[in-house]
Amino acid sequence: MRDLDETDMEILRLLGENARRPFSEIADEVDLSGPAVSDRVQRLEEAGVIERFTLDVDQSQLRAGVPVFVRVTAPPGAVEDCRTASAEADAVEHVFVTADGEIWFYARAEVRRVREWLEGLFPDGADCEYDVTLLDDAEWTPSLEGTQFALTCAECGNTVDSEGESTRIDGEVYHFCCPSCSSRFEGRYDRLEEGV
Repeated sequence: MRDLDETDMEILRLLGENARRPFSEIADEVDLSGPAVSDRVQRLEEAGVIERFTLDVDQSQLRAGVPVFVRVTAPPGAVEDCRTASAEADAVEHVFVTADGEIWFYARAEVRRVREWLEGLFPDGADCEYDVTLLDDAEWTPSLEGTQFALTCAECGNTVDSEGESTRIDGEVYHFCCPSCSSRFEGRYDRLEEGV
């Protein structure tokens, strides 16, 4: 597996700004040919770095309601159910789970019905507590600027460098820092497939 270079990072930045940007325009920016950019993008897709090209919709133009930020405290056994319920709600746009198990989400809610909506959002018996903050403005601007790119080993979580390897299993690409992590992961996967 090769490391991503500055050109790869610049291609990712340009696609992050506009996923529909033509490869010929990107080629002019990074001093490559259009087919060379296409090859790099294809390799980034095959490596699992680019998962899909998306449409960035300004939800405020489509969805009525007031932007709110909600902090949810749930018992440890209910965190995943509350996270899932939050993520599946139509009004919710972004969901975060903190290391200590709190759920935070951004949504656009009808002001008169926020409490009613939240009380009906979480599973029965989840015993979730929440705080709601009305927002004046919100802007979502993910960026690759100033970040270091590193793949993470699917087995141990270490950084995958040029000595690492990638494997495709059932259509998914997995990255490993070393052959032993790869063989452990594949062995466990095979045992799960066999039903052991």
